[in-house]
Parts: sequence; structure tokens; C-alpha cells
Amino acid sequence: MRFLSLIACLFMLGCGLPQQTSAQPVVPSPSAGIPQTGLRVEQLVIQTPDGDRQFDVEIADTPESREVGMMWRTALGRTRGMLFLFEDNIERAFWMQNTLISLDLIYIRADGTIARINANAVPRSQALLPSGEPVVAVLEIGGGEAMRQGLAEGQKVVHPFFGTAR
Repeated sequence: MRFLSLIACLFMLGCGLPQQTSAQPVVPSPSAGIPQTGLRVEQLVIQTPDGDRQFDVEIADTPESREVGMMWRTALGRTRGMLFLFEDNIERAFWMQNTLISLDLIYIRADGTIARINANAVPRSQALLPSGEPVVAVLEIGGGEAMRQGLAEGQKVVHPFFGTAR
């Protein structure tokens, strides 16, 4: 009887634990083999001479979400991406370890202009892909998408983080 009471008590305690919902980010370990989910999604626009290019981007703005990034993803829509936001303005370098798809890495200055595009980054590569100058954000989109969309260095990124929201 004591055993059943103990089990009932443990069950009731377990029911009171906070439950993770789909609205909460799931940030697995970088080595877990599981893509993170639940990051908030915002719109971002890049102004090109041929018109605005709009993307729906997941926001990676915590150390944990930035560490996992796009690892373990097997697909990415043409107008989807991930925007890595940083508190400091320094030179950065990314790599593709545990990233299964090719990506274009777009390094963005504090004023919202594109500093550099590292196109078609090789999946699973440990080669460092540097920004070449101080940046506060990095946009990752599908490999080859920057060229398809006509994106280039010097173009303006419109997003509230850069104080360029419409």
C-alpha cells in the first residue's frame, strides 16, 4: 500500500512540473543530431536594385540558439533563413560542422549593410568562413540563394535590429 501511495505522490508531483510547449525554443546540444525548433520567426527585407527580397527568418539571439544554428537541418525553403544577432560588433567566423545542407552566409554591419557573402558553404566543413570585418549579425539562407536573389555586398538589410524597420 505504501508503494502505491508513493507512486501516486510522484505522479502528482510530476504533473505539476512545467511542460514544454511548441512555443518554447528547443535548443538541443550541437552534437545531439536534432535540429532546434521553436525560435521566433520575423520578416527581413534586403533592398536590391531589382527590388526588395523578403525572407522569413528564425532569430538566433542567445548563446545556445546561435551555437546550434542550422545544424542537422535537411532542407530550407527558398525564402527562409536564420538571423544570428550579436550584442557586440566584432569580426566573426562561422563553420559548417554538423550542418547538412549548403548555406550562403551573409555578414551584416551594424548599419544594416551587407559586408560579405560566403556563398555555397560546404556542408559539414570545419573550414572557417570569416566576415573580414566587424559585424553584428549573420544571415544564413540556402546555398546559392544569394545569387538567385541578386544579393550583393553593400545592399541594405531592413530589420528592426538594425534600426531600419519600415
